[in-house]
Amino acid sequence: MALPVQAYKDRQFLAVIGDEDSVTGILLAGVGHVTDPPDSKKNYLVVDHKTETSTIEGAFEQFTKLRKDIAIVLINQHIADRIRGQVDKFGEAFPSVLEIPSKDHPYDPEKDSVMKRVRKLFGE
Repeated sequence: MALPVQAYKDRQFLAVIGDEDSVTGILLAGVGHVTDPPDSKKNYLVVDHKTETSTIEGAFEQFTKLRKDIAIVLINQHIADRIRGQVDKFGEAFPSVLEIPSKDHPYDPEKDSVMKRVRKLFGE
């Protein structure tokens, strides 16, 4: 069953939650965006070892629930592990949440929330 057009027609941006290298690479590809003042919200969050988990949770909440202009959220898998409960619980079609590898942390398909849903769908 297809979603109504209203569910996705205004979703035109990517959001990124990642380490500095991942976010920089994606921003260099031209996907950076800042909303108009006075709130001026960015569509990315750079996470390092000092970033508090609550900050990551807040960004994930903002990108997935509050902002209606985000179509895809890219998140480094090792950062998604820090908020795994929230990532696994999110099951909406829009925005899509995709876990990506980083330079220092290899991708593990066993942890990926999308891959878990696919395995469940096929009864594995």
